[in-house]
Amino acid sequence: MASNGLRKLFELSAKHEKYVIGLMSGTSVDGIDAALVKITGNYTDTKVDEIAFENFPFPRDVRERIFKLFNLNTSSSRDICHMNFLLGELFAHAAVNIVEKANMSMADIDLIGSHGQTIYHMPETLSTLQIGEGAVIAHKTGVITVSDFRTADMAAGGLGAPLVPYVEFLLYANKGNEEVVALQNIGGVGNITIIPQNAAPDDIIAFDTGPGNMVIDYIVQKTTGQPYDKNGRMAEKGIVNRQLLAHFMNDEYIMGLPPKTTGREYFGKDFSEDFYDVCKALQLSDPDIVATATAFTAETISYSVKHLINGPVQKLIIGGGGAYNKHLVKMISDRLPGITVTTQEATGQSSDAKEAIAFAILANETICGNTSNLPSVTGARCGKILGKINL
Repeated sequence: MASNGLRKLFELSAKHEKYVIGLMSGTSVDGIDAALVKITGNYTDTKVDEIAFENFPFPRDVRERIFKLFNLNTSSSRDICHMNFLLGELFAHAAVNIVEKANMSMADIDLIGSHGQTIYHMPETLSTLQIGEGAVIAHKTGVITVSDFRTADMAAGGLGAPLVPYVEFLLYANKGNEEVVALQNIGGVGNITIIPQNAAPDDIIAFDTGPGNMVIDYIVQKTTGQPYDKNGRMAEKGIVNRQLLAHFMNDEYIMGLPPKTTGREYFGKDFSEDFYDVCKALQLSDPDIVATATAFTAETISYSVKHLINGPVQKLIIGGGGAYNKHLVKMISDRLPGITVTTQEATGQSSDAKEAIAFAILANETICGNTSNLPSVTGARCGKILGKINL
């Protein structure tokens, strides 16, 4: 049995063309992003064609239970244990559904890469936990599954994040670009990757800029019951409080130098509640609070580009859910005169599918035996082959 599994793994690693599913649930816990792609080659020869993408929302009770796991006062080892296997089932279900959407069968699929759901991330103690059991996904789908990507980097002294910059290096570096390109993802957290001309892996600069949609979404949900500020319409009606903006920008994480990474543990509910309470104490209207929160995200990004990166940037490409917030994109553009600010959609790529596709590519790199962390980004002592493989 063991020899059959190893032979299957060896045969897969030798395939030049693979059909791979990437699975992802981010800090916003909107649901499971599932992307089906065709990957040709590996490392800098990687070529990716998107076949299908869909977000599968979590059932309301599951989403509520996941949020309870983030809170040290409402979480328990029992609940985490159970959710780990339940999410494995849901991730497997998403994989099956995305294959059906593409009018393919699971027999056509070579590989699955699953990021899972981050429950807690503590870079200061080199520890992290993502759940969504890979063994369950592999068993339910019958497809080799790579999961738990962050732990190998942290075992080598890295922050475990961000990992997507390696993928951006594969897809953007040395592809004929004559500009210094910055790729800004705005999910729950914001993260940026800088790709110089003719970049080698060690030339890549990447780090988390601060909160992305997390604080904005929290305040919009609290004040309106809506999940997010569609197109930034609420923020557009408000007035930014410059004094408060300066106050929140004077934050040790935002001012800190990379390598650095952050998450819900820092900019989550407690931070958002504090942000809201301080604004309310100054009698700001709800649109003013959302406008100030939106400006905060924009300011953290522009500050990072202006002060935390060596050398000029010519183009900033925004991806993730924040790319659909037109007012946020405008705020960023207004703060970066002389830099072309655009979105992934404008370049013919999907902001929604970006991270799910990234973990499909990272799974392929794992199967091909390539290290896929960037020590210059995470601070790890060495390159590591990421992920755990379930046959």
